[in-house]
Amino acid sequence: SSDLPAGNGAKFTVKAGLPQCSTTPNDIRVSRSVHASFLPGQAHNSCMGNSYLWVKAFHIVFVASWFAGLFYLPRIFVNLAMVEPSSHAERERLLLMARKLYKFSTLLMVPALALGLWLWIVVGIGWGPGQGWMHAKLAVVVAIIGYHHVCRRILRTFEEGRNQRSHKWFRVFNEITVLGFIASVVLVVVKPF
Repeated sequence: SSDLPAGNGAKFTVKAGLPQCSTTPNDIRVSRSVHASFLPGQAHNSCMGNSYLWVKAFHIVFVASWFAGLFYLPRIFVNLAMVEPSSHAERERLLLMARKLYKFSTLLMVPALALGLWLWIVVGIGWGPGQGWMHAKLAVVVAIIGYHHVCRRILRTFEEGRNQRSHKWFRVFNEITVLGFIASVVLVVVKPF
């Protein structure tokens, strides 16, 4: 065991290769400085127990589930745009599916965002210099939230019978979520800047 400075005047003890946090009021600041400059990831595991890993795991699950809903909802829009005007039963069935999927996707979005905010604000992921990837990721998240709300507006136009767009337009619209998902994963995993 040895004591190391944590960058803010506090002591940081390493036992058996894993950092151990002190019980001072500066624990979160110690955790952030250690995470940023000493052993990335391990500081959170030891300072916050398994809660960090559980929150991170459920954040990933809820984000992936939210995106699954966003991948599928525009596919329903494609089918709605292709429904013949005389096929009322098919149109109503697709509208019901779209409504339920939108509501369920919204329920998945809320914990995904809440857990992501917890990781960012409480744990400190993405804080400090050299964290430009987090700013880019936040911009992607805001764009995807906007996309989510645009889907609601599109659903409303179908419900009111005012859709003027073709199924081809919705096929292209569907790809926006794929690009957003790729951007999010690359920014979090690769951290290019």
